[in-house]
Amino acid sequence: MSTFKKKFIDLLKIIFPSTGIELIIFLFFLVVYGYLGSYIAIHYKIIFDSRIPWDAYFSFDNKSIVMTGGSFERHPLSYYFFKYVRKLALLFSDGKMDGNFRFALAWFSNIAVSLSIVQVFKYLKNIIQLPLFICIFLILFLGSFSTTILLSFTPENFTYTLLLLTLFNYYSALKLRNEEKIPALALVVYGIGIGGFTITNIVKVFIPVAFEKNIFKNWKKFGNAAFRIILTCICFILLYLNRIDFKYENIFSKTNEQYEKFSNVNSIPLWDMILSYFFGGNVLFSNFIITDRNNMQGYEYKGLLMDVYLSWVPYLFIAVLLALVLWSYFKNFRNKLAQILMISFIIDIVIHCIMRFGLHTSFIYGGHFVFIYPLMFGWLINSYKNSPKTLSFLMAVFCIMFAYLLTNNYLRMSEFFSFLNRYY
Repeated sequence: MSTFKKKFIDLLKIIFPSTGIELIIFLFFLVVYGYLGSYIAIHYKIIFDSRIPWDAYFSFDNKSIVMTGGSFERHPLSYYFFKYVRKLALLFSDGKMDGNFRFALAWFSNIAVSLSIVQVFKYLKNIIQLPLFICIFLILFLGSFSTTILLSFTPENFTYTLLLLTLFNYYSALKLRNEEKIPALALVVYGIGIGGFTITNIVKVFIPVAFEKNIFKNWKKFGNAAFRIILTCICFILLYLNRIDFKYENIFSKTNEQYEKFSNVNSIPLWDMILSYFFGGNVLFSNFIITDRNNMQGYEYKGLLMDVYLSWVPYLFIAVLLALVLWSYFKNFRNKLAQILMISFIIDIVIHCIMRFGLHTSFIYGGHFVFIYPLMFGWLINSYKNSPKTLSFLMAVFCIMFAYLLTNNYLRMSEFFSFLNRYY
């Protein structure tokens, strides 16, 4: 077998289910999310309505994303990706933007999110090497998050960012575990893909490079790493500039405009937006608010947004969630793979909580980091594998949290369907 063929087969094994249990997990989520997305696509217009460019539910920009890929200053290369998504969906619907078109869009999202969950399972099973039942429990936990539920039928950049980031984290963890460097081609491809969907995420592609073996002790290895990073940046920048016809001055004006638009919201206390929207809204649905919207062309419609939490119970849930993540981080501080996950998470915290970019709608950014939670829980469980009492305590806490998560998100989704029945 040629080297190229072997590498290609290995790549397919990483991306797609490669064992029986992985296939079962993939099919399970494909069926569950597929039923949800198919029902919404067939019976309602909210997934894609040509009259509604943005904010029909939870600030997702469905039509805008499908038709243009989103604003170039935040999603510089997604235009090219969604052009083919749109063409495939239109091929399925015989050129009509009808229920079949929405059905295709929902299933593209479904496949992406289901594959993302498989990537998390692979990380838990093959990298952390947890027992099978714990791996399954943690991915069921992840699969019940508000972000994964919503992205499973929503055509958005964050849907595919979730897939690429989970895939890259698993791929880079395999490389680092085997004390191998991340090849230049792989770094370029992931950099263009991940950064192309959301520009700030390109930094996350470079984090594992800093943890390659002896990279700061060997000048040759350091130089090679610098070359790979610079090459990735050059390729990305050239594609980015080509996307905007090399009118680079537009980047600064549009970026500043977007920052001002999405960073100056003072109606809700900062701490509450951080807990309810950034840390909480991606996991645990909060209360909903129905708003009046218009498409700037005379068409008025209803939008659905998340409110802050109104009970002390969700705040307690999020506090425990964060306490467990921090516990895992300090317990695994010397673990370079856990460090990579947390540094990646910290980047999102800086952007949204400190710089306050989009903090009031940060419940939609979950695809950038929500998978960190089950992975850090996995590292925490692994660190206490020889301590039965602590392990039993952790599993008891996770079970209580999982039960509350399921109950809350089920009830909130029933409210979401009530909204659909009334307006869509």
